[in-house]
Amino acid sequence: MASEIYKLSASLAGHEDDVRAVLFPDHNLVISSSRDSSVRLWTRDSTNATTFTQSINSTGAGFINSLAWIPPSPEHKKGLVISGGHETIIEVREPLGEAKVDAEYIMPGHAHNVCALDVFGNIVISGSWDCKARIWAQGTWETIHILEGHKGSVWAVLALENGVVLTGSADKTIGMWRNGKLVKVLKEHTDCVRGLCRLPNGGFASCGNDATVRIWSEDGDQLQELHGHTSFVYSVASLPNGDIVSSGEDRTVKVWRNGDCIQTITHPAISVWAVAVSKTGDIATGASDRMVRVFSRDPQRWADDATIKASFPFSLAFEDSVAASSIPANQVGEINKEKLPTLEALNRPGNKDGQVIMVRNGDIVEAHIWSSASASWSNVGTVVDGAGSTQKKEYQGKEYDYVFDVDIQEGVPPLKLPYNVNQNPYEAATKFLENNKLPITYLDTVANFITQNVKGTTIGQAAEPAPSDPYGTESRYRPGEESSSRKTKPKVLPHRTFLNITQANLGMIRKKLGEINEGLLADGNKEFCLNPGEVQGLDDLIDCLESKQSPAAISKVTADAMYTLVRLLKIWSPTQRIPVLDLLRLASAASPMVTTYHPEDDSSVTIVDIFEQTGVFDKAQPNNAMLGTRTFVNMFESAKAREYAEQNFERIFKLVSTAAEGSSNKNLRVAFATLVLNYAILFNTKNSVEQAKSLLSYLTSTIANEADSETLFRTMVAAGTLLYLGGDFKKAAVRTFLIRRAVDLAVGRAHEARITDLGAEISALL
Repeated sequence: MASEIYKLSASLAGHEDDVRAVLFPDHNLVISSSRDSSVRLWTRDSTNATTFTQSINSTGAGFINSLAWIPPSPEHKKGLVISGGHETIIEVREPLGEAKVDAEYIMPGHAHNVCALDVFGNIVISGSWDCKARIWAQGTWETIHILEGHKGSVWAVLALENGVVLTGSADKTIGMWRNGKLVKVLKEHTDCVRGLCRLPNGGFASCGNDATVRIWSEDGDQLQELHGHTSFVYSVASLPNGDIVSSGEDRTVKVWRNGDCIQTITHPAISVWAVAVSKTGDIATGASDRMVRVFSRDPQRWADDATIKASFPFSLAFEDSVAASSIPANQVGEINKEKLPTLEALNRPGNKDGQVIMVRNGDIVEAHIWSSASASWSNVGTVVDGAGSTQKKEYQGKEYDYVFDVDIQEGVPPLKLPYNVNQNPYEAATKFLENNKLPITYLDTVANFITQNVKGTTIGQAAEPAPSDPYGTESRYRPGEESSSRKTKPKVLPHRTFLNITQANLGMIRKKLGEINEGLLADGNKEFCLNPGEVQGLDDLIDCLESKQSPAAISKVTADAMYTLVRLLKIWSPTQRIPVLDLLRLASAASPMVTTYHPEDDSSVTIVDIFEQTGVFDKAQPNNAMLGTRTFVNMFESAKAREYAEQNFERIFKLVSTAAEGSSNKNLRVAFATLVLNYAILFNTKNSVEQAKSLLSYLTSTIANEADSETLFRTMVAAGTLLYLGGDFKKAAVRTFLIRRAVDLAVGRAHEARITDLGAEISALL
């Protein structure tokens, strides 16, 4: 017989970063996605088992933040898993438990992170940081409607039985849409709307950063406002019996019935990002401690400590891990330890479920939470002083533990980044980027900076090239902004200036090289370490690049450092090579010595050979391949290095195209498109028609299919530049490779002014 109390059924460990989304489509199947770029399946070992078998269904190159489920059908008997994230392309895959390279179907269209998904009937709905939602047709996987109008990210989407589609946004509103048209805007939330769910009565529930859960009729009338969470509420779901489940930044999952909280489940994590329910009434959660957890009201599915220990021998029992966690003092307000009650206070019952009291246990302050269901207090952690909690700083009328200075651009006043220690760093970083209209590609950098608690920073290598690049971050189209090209429509073609990718944080490269070297030394791997002379040589190269010394000076130190850089490529593991390749990339732009280097024992070996021999372009290491590609891109900065790039065109193109083909790594694809654009400029200048023709397959395929707008734009500029060759090249482009059709597809798909204008310019050439 089922109980009214939820207890832990299973703790599922395997993800390597925050678990951002969970599904519970079947009693025996849980699906999760994570910041570790994977989607995982957890299959119950038997009907009422408290153990699950894990398998990886897909992997990518960016955070996977959203999931949805299409039930089994005659065509797909196991159902379909839909996932979306930072790579912007929505993938549809069968739940096979094996990470196939290619998805069954893809849905390109969004310009930024896909953070919300829902399935209802024959449609799929998606929401994104690009401030738009899209409605897609199952089967064709094409966009039916684009829902535009929000002024912030669309964090939540939902379809109702009455045909209305809902969108919840960072602009604090819920939009109600019918047939692609906005029919009503709900403004009751006072902060970002984060989650939506259907209710059995036809209505819906919402949650948000205002710490509330709200109940609505299907017509959009607010019926109830539920208070109990003490911080952001990220996710909400409805149980089969009509109870509501919510989770949030206060470490808790709450179960609600008729407007009252009837149970609070505290997690040993900062954030409980997601909650999902099964048809049998079990609950699955995903949290910032990398864990997926399953809770049940059925005693047959309650896990005992012995089962958990057998599965995870080094883990604490769930209650013990909650009690062992720490709570920042500023999360619970001012505390006078001397006036706190002792443990005897726990002998008196609480006033309501979820009530938290502080008690003094010797010199320790403990937080305990009251459970109405079990009529008992539970230890939920030790209260500790948070760093910076005693010296608050004011910013825009509010007090914060920290107000960081963040230097975005030299010579420009720093931006202010307010932060409280009880915040999730990624949430604070996201809000900072949105408020300052900065590219979301800075998210990891800002979040890591917060975590390290270092005052002042200069954001380093962004995912996009430097602002000096005319197709880089600053020229990028952002929804809601009027494009400058729309005002003046400057002519882009033919492009005549070679591009480089040279923005970097040289201090971070120096630091990383030192950390890796020290780690190898500490592990006793002296044969892999740098000797003092090699350390000095790399320091000299970094100093020259930082101080922008003369080409002659940089060439000298580059020549001296090349032996060391090549040696490290050969002996360091692929994951340790990133700072080495990053330094090679920068040296390639500053000096032709990267292309003229030969090992002493073989004068026929050059940088292309070295990259081939050391596996730089191994598909399993897309970041290495990306930096290798950027090294080739930067060769076009000097005439001598351009000559090398031209002579080795076929080998370079084959190396890069093999690594980039089918890659979900956006930075690699952008780098490849930039390399092709530089070759297009070179071939147009030299009238190299046959070499130009060899680019046509890549150009037309990418233009016809690429979802990332930056990659698409650079590829279209390359194609348009080569069309100025005319004659045989233009005939091949039009008749054999159908470039006109590819451009039409790109313009119809991208919905960006710069691409529309460029498409018109190319069409005029045809």
